[in-house]
Amino acid sequence: MTFRVLTAELAHETNTFSRVATGKQAFKDRFVRLGQEAIAARREANTELAGFLDAGRAHGWQIEHVLSAAAGPSGKVKRAAFEWLCDPIVAAVERGRFDGILLALHGAMVLDFCEDGDGEILRRVRASCGSETPIAITLDPHANVGQQMCLLADIMVSFRTYPHIDMRETGHRAGEILHRTMAGEITPRTIRVSRPMLEETNGGRTDAGPMVARLAAARKYEEQADVFAVSINAGFASTDVADVGPTVLVTGQGNFDPHIAFAETMADDIWDRRHEVLNDYLTVEAAAAVAAGFDPRHGPLVIADYADNPGAGAYGDSTALLGALLAAGVRNTCFGPMVDGEAAQALHNAEVGEHIRVVLGGKTDAAFGGGPLTVEGELVSISDGNYVGDGPILGGLSRSYGPSAVLRIDGIDILVVTIAKQMLDLQQFKSFGIEPESKRVIALKSMQHFRAAFEPIAGQVIVCDSGALCTPHYERLPYRNVPRPIFPLDQDAGLPGSRNGG
Repeated sequence: MTFRVLTAELAHETNTFSRVATGKQAFKDRFVRLGQEAIAARREANTELAGFLDAGRAHGWQIEHVLSAAAGPSGKVKRAAFEWLCDPIVAAVERGRFDGILLALHGAMVLDFCEDGDGEILRRVRASCGSETPIAITLDPHANVGQQMCLLADIMVSFRTYPHIDMRETGHRAGEILHRTMAGEITPRTIRVSRPMLEETNGGRTDAGPMVARLAAARKYEEQADVFAVSINAGFASTDVADVGPTVLVTGQGNFDPHIAFAETMADDIWDRRHEVLNDYLTVEAAAAVAAGFDPRHGPLVIADYADNPGAGAYGDSTALLGALLAAGVRNTCFGPMVDGEAAQALHNAEVGEHIRVVLGGKTDAAFGGGPLTVEGELVSISDGNYVGDGPILGGLSRSYGPSAVLRIDGIDILVVTIAKQMLDLQQFKSFGIEPESKRVIALKSMQHFRAAFEPIAGQVIVCDSGALCTPHYERLPYRNVPRPIFPLDQDAGLPGSRNGG
């Protein structure tokens, strides 16, 4: 029997504290591709769609792919943008008689009219396809998974890596479970267990720390015949919503009592180890002092500005770290990205080689990460900002910073861009004439994803908190909707009832 399967990718990680609402243009700036165009662009890359197609080829599915769309993390998604992208998916469901539906979501989308954007997608799809059609979804492990999502989707499979390098593999795994469901071999459903925390204390790092053992335990539990996927989600603390925080999901069948008990054990471990922070968050002054005395004989020093990560919805225009590096006299350095479309345009109006004075960064909200810097430097290059990644995360995928320029100030090459993107691929420097391996210091804006491409070339990696919008000091953010008490906003928070962890 040939199964007909509908597929789509629609993802956004929403930082509800951001002043920058997410409209249609934000999706266009990242990618919006329909049908065969999306397949052509993404079928050979490390994408969930590629994994869906792998499963489809293996089993001879007839696939109708509706669209692939994502916007960079930013503020709440506007209704018009959501309807523009969700409506075609629902319309395709209503037109066709599908044996299964396979969706790549994020899990932390918030709409300007609904806290649970991913749940809203699922609600509309389920209303159109009925209760009998199996729905499988993939999730980013920074998903905030509420009970509605578990009730609406039969199969839920999250990435297992952070930095995320297993998107294609995850799509394939979800597809295989869906195939067994369509064939009538299994009848899966998904349960969730959570703890009163904004997020897992290390954001779900899988390269080190307690998540390594948790994932090993999850893989072991999946060896049971009635267990199809165990997903451990760190949550996303920058969404001020009721269903926030880490979750453990088990997609299985049969007697769920042991599945729930296993999930509770994993969640307890997340709770019990909530004080075991892996990162040492330096001040920007301390990071600059390390840079000033750094010996690069074994590779450059990589400084990650954790708090100004556009990949978590920060503005990318914090000036605190750049100002500290300039004040410390750090040379032979690259810095990027500095997200400032106004400055990028001013640089495009100048001549390459010209010394130009420009007001740089800090224009979105000076309260987070510092105000604008008035600087003068040499315009090294200008470009359209386009690049193609070649690293573990972006390999083969085309992206754009929009109008961009490289400005050299006192030995620091600053990549000034228009469209906010976090730094996670060497080509995000190399495509603009900056060779990061040759630098003494690489200063970049990212939390964790940068490690996949930059750690192999680094002599040392340090992390700083510039005080930007994604600061790990959550008490500085105006939470209003998360349930209280919750850790770490309430340091003495305990578990409900008798489950009061240490």
